[in-house]
Amino acid sequence: MQIKKIILVTLFVLTFAAPSWGLERVNRLGVGTSNQLLNDMRAISFKLQKSRSLAIGGLVGVNTDTNSGGHGFGLKLYRMIFDEPQLNFYSSAMFGLINKKRAGASDYSGFQIDLTLGSEFSFQGLQSLGFSFEFGFSMDNVNDFRIQSAGYNFITAGLHFYI
Repeated sequence: MQIKKIILVTLFVLTFAAPSWGLERVNRLGVGTSNQLLNDMRAISFKLQKSRSLAIGGLVGVNTDTNSGGHGFGLKLYRMIFDEPQLNFYSSAMFGLINKKRAGASDYSGFQIDLTLGSEFSFQGLQSLGFSFEFGFSMDNVNDFRIQSAGYNFITAGLHFYI
């Protein structure tokens, strides 16, 4: 069922990607959501484009549930590689600290480092919304140190409303 949803969303994006239009976002703050933290916690995300080639961002997620709660936060640095009329391509690095409670088991906590390449795009007529997708590698030490490939679709990687 999950694969069907991903295929449907991908086909939707590919169908309507032609009218998308990338924008100049220097000195604009983007606030939205991301789900990149390994503890599967929905996080509030922000992104501030400092110049045409550099942006900074962050993630904050909190859940106070005593059985399955936790917290996580991360800082992210974006380096723009190049712009196209419809997309902005970038590389990014994220460092995050995460904690997750588990019912009947001990809590786990650790750090997460992501090194990714990605893109952000907007649809024509919705210039204040930015959709991102990223792929690359993720390292963490939650239970044991591990390195794994990462792929974040535009729902997971980030959806930002630019002010």
